[in-house]
Amino acid sequence: MSGRQKQKRIPAFARREEEARFWDTHDTAEFEDEFEPIDVRFANNLSQGITVRFTPETLETLRATAQRKGIGPTTLARMWILERLEAIDQGTAAP
Repeated sequence: MSGRQKQKRIPAFARREEEARFWDTHDTAEFEDEFEPIDVRFANNLSQGITVRFTPETLETLRATAQRKGIGPTTLARMWILERLEAIDQGTAAP
């Protein structure tokens, strides 16, 4: 381009809800040239599991929260556990 920066078409969002509404009505393919490539790693061979017991009320809350996020309850629980362990490792959360 002749010395001019290409203007971004994806707006800045004040809140996640605002961004979600935007993406509900737009296709990411329209903005393909604005995204940076990233390395993606897939979790292969998750070889060990644990059993975690919850009260029926807690399990229902976990399921409902996961459904609102569009993921399964096991995935949500695993994400939360990994986030917490990382925060503890970084010293940003109490053990």
